[in-house]
Amino acid sequence: MSDLTSAGAAVGGAPVGGDGPMADQPAVGGKERSASLWADARRQLVRDPVFVLASLYILVVGSMAAFPWLWTSQDPRDCTTDRSRISPSGDHPFGFDILGCDYYSHAIYGARPSMIIAIMATGAMIAIGGGLGLLAGYYGGWVDTIISRVMDIFLSLPFLLGAIVFLTVIKRQNPVTIALVLFLLTWPVIARIIRGSVISSKDLDYVHAARAVGARNGRIMFRHILPNAIAPMLVYATIVLGSFVAAEATLTFLGVGLQPPAQSWGIMISVHQVYFLEDPWLLLFPCGLLVGTVLSFILMGDALRDALDPKFR
Repeated sequence: MSDLTSAGAAVGGAPVGGDGPMADQPAVGGKERSASLWADARRQLVRDPVFVLASLYILVVGSMAAFPWLWTSQDPRDCTTDRSRISPSGDHPFGFDILGCDYYSHAIYGARPSMIIAIMATGAMIAIGGGLGLLAGYYGGWVDTIISRVMDIFLSLPFLLGAIVFLTVIKRQNPVTIALVLFLLTWPVIARIIRGSVISSKDLDYVHAARAVGARNGRIMFRHILPNAIAPMLVYATIVLGSFVAAEATLTFLGVGLQPPAQSWGIMISVHQVYFLEDPWLLLFPCGLLVGTVLSFILMGDALRDALDPKFR
């Protein structure tokens, strides 16, 4: 997680828009130009083939999770042992699994729980972790001390060991509980990223000017300071989405995540690992989808970091 923290912090230096000094300014000759870092980043991203390809891949996987019936008409639970481990063919491009279920439809429907868990955990991390980081960085003092000490407690927990222990104690493995555990073990990272960005922004001149004209704390935080913290938060959230997809598959593989008859890539890998030498495609298909999804999120995060960091221009 430390690499992700540094990746997020790398883009947290300069104001990115809103009411900061880098807002839209008129250019020489009367033509207006946008000095917004967001506008420059958008232009750079649409010209970046790596970001575009990674985004397209994520859109495909997202459509599998949201609308699996658009990708297959087969029922992943329509199984018969007569078709057990039949190799891929034209009608069934992924073949059949050990129970005789269509493996392609299983892979399509398996995208949903992974994406749901990743989105729920990331959303909670941004809302709660980001909010606590904003409060700690802006108010400082005893507020910062209490929140920082709580962050230290959670950061001291080993991620994988902590997730295994929590899920073993809960004994209810479903997308909500898995997302909750992932959130609990990762929220301090984004809280620290936001806290550092807020501390570096709250003493800038335009913040002092807003305070001098009587702006309330809430307006200063959300109108003037938060826009400058969104960039590192967005970079980290994009990368951690892929990390959560991988974490769900890892926990499922270890037996503390989702359980059959649920469909997920982690279950596909766990159930068919023993058949790798005889039928390697039973592992290659779900592993390929999993690696492609995680890699795409990481590449998108790297591209966002480069586009939002003025030092890379």
